[in-house]
Amino acid sequence: MQYSQELVDKIYNYTSLSVKVKIDRLLEMDSEQYMNCGIDTSKTDKQTIKRNSKYIYKTIKKIDEPTGSLLLDHLD
Repeated sequence: MQYSQELVDKIYNYTSLSVKVKIDRLLEMDSEQYMNCGIDTSKTDKQTIKRNSKYIYKTIKKIDEPTGSLLLDHLD
């Protein structure tokens, strides 16, 4: 699953998905960004990935306040 803010918003707006499924899909998207990050990844790319994670975590916070807050608090 490739990251895009449109896809994050689309997952957030799905009415047929449960809260758990929405959060799982968003976290899967987030983890894939970090899995594709290697030793040769530039500092700019790492900052972009972190910014993307923050957007995902803020979206999760809209879905489930405690979980989203916890994720945002632990973001480096």
